[in-house]
Amino acid sequence: MSHPDPGLVDVRPLADHPLTEAGSAALRMVAPGAATAGRFGLVEYRLGPRSPGAAPHYHQTFSESFYVLSGELTLYAGGRWQPCRPGDFALAHERGVHGFRNDSDEPASFLILFTPGIARESFFAEMAEMRRTGLRPSPEEMTAFYARHDQVMVEE
Repeated sequence: MSHPDPGLVDVRPLADHPLTEAGSAALRMVAPGAATAGRFGLVEYRLGPRSPGAAPHYHQTFSESFYVLSGELTLYAGGRWQPCRPGDFALAHERGVHGFRNDSDEPASFLILFTPGIARESFFAEMAEMRRTGLRPSPEEMTAFYARHDQVMVEE
């Protein structure tokens, strides 16, 4: 019996890719697009109680999926904010307006899957650094930041 190349399995231990704290949030790039040959990217996200997340927005070139692991995540979908609980899944297709926050008194933990696996980790890293340092870019700087990362903000 022959076996395919054993080097075709990548293991990314938590110890090698720990959570990065960013204010009331923490995240970790479980599988960045660079590790998946651009097929997908996977982010573990934790949001503290009563914490803002992402205001309503959309992406033109990739989809974003959400899978709730624990707590209650409030997701903007279908033009309204709605609660999502453990086991709930949502898929925001390209140009699908979505957002998330934690309106509950408990922490929420969820996965974000984006396809294709663009370099989304740079967006999350830059956002985490802004939250960690308290940096408040001007509206013009934020518009440029979002444009660089294919994130189009919309009014609720």
